Amino acid sequence: MGGSRRAVPSIHKIASLAALMLACALPRPAFAQLAQLSDLSDVSFGTIVNVTSDVSQSQTVCAYSNALFSNYTVRATGSGAGGAFTLASGAATLAYEVQWNSAANQSGGTQLTAGVSQSGFISQGVTPGCTLGLTRSGSMTVILRAAALSAAQAGSYSGTLTLMISPN
Repeated sequence: MGGSRRAVPSIHKIASLAALMLACALPRPAFAQLAQLSDLSDVSFGTIVNVTSDVSQSQTVCAYSNALFSNYTVRATGSGAGGAFTLASGAATLAYEVQWNSAANQSGGTQLTAGVSQSGFISQGVTPGCTLGLTRSGSMTVILRAAALSAAQAGSYSGTLTLMISPN
């Protein structure tokens, strides 16, 4: 970022985010088979020493939808109060952002709002698990913004992100 640099005390912040996977938990089993999310893994930021820059982690996943035109909706909920995207270290919290992209190997995308379904995504997956020779069909990016990092107390932060996709 621009401007002068100042010495930052050795603040060690460890942030991890355990990603949970839910595949369309709807009442009708046949309908639930129309969408599936797989290949999510935990997101770990390790020790963050430079709190003056945004830090992000991206991963490629398999978002499969067998709905008309392969359209699907993503709904993300964090483990913070009211489903907010926050990590916790005791009583201290650290906000994060989540972005979703329907293409593989992306490091950004559509900003998700906690608890709000976001539509307009199209799956490239041909089969559940993206097993028919195609690469993965979606990307998730978790971002810790510099403003949140610089205001956070030192500590070991963790939280849970729940993602649900449904046919659209």
